[in-house]
Amino acid sequence: MIQKILTTIDKLVHFEHAQAHCDIPCGIYDPHLAQISALTVIRMVDLMNELASSEKKDKIEFDNSIARHIAVKEEHAEQCKREVRVIWGDYIKQEHLDKYPELHSLVHKIMQLGSKSRQSASRETAMELLTAVNRFAEIFWETKNIPTRRVKAPYKPGEEVVYPVL
Repeated sequence: MIQKILTTIDKLVHFEHAQAHCDIPCGIYDPHLAQISALTVIRMVDLMNELASSEKKDKIEFDNSIARHIAVKEEHAEQCKREVRVIWGDYIKQEHLDKYPELHSLVHKIMQLGSKSRQSASRETAMELLTAVNRFAEIFWETKNIPTRRVKAPYKPGEEVVYPVL
């Protein structure tokens, strides 16, 4: 009954339709967390490589540190995928896909690179993930007519990320 009343009122006053990435229509979308997650994957791979080449070889300490780096790398690779998936699924509309036909293949590539980053300790793969996520961020901000710039992250690993010019 309430649905019928609201539908009738909507036909008269045309309620504004809300869009959001969750059940609460907050409308907040930002690829920044995906970028930070991709940077974290790179950093964990770097730390793993540093640890493997270090003189310090206490087995228990080594195993503990490697296990922790792997856990963080995997968590952030998955978080990167999740953040992109939410924006792609909840924010991206047909008009965006028409304007940016690469979006489907780009998101698919990010999903694959995120998985590959979890499965390996390849810095090259982690860098490919960041590159793809940066392109996704550029497109995202372009859909909002907000210019972007590329800057080096002010923390290790110091790779380039895309930021909106606000």
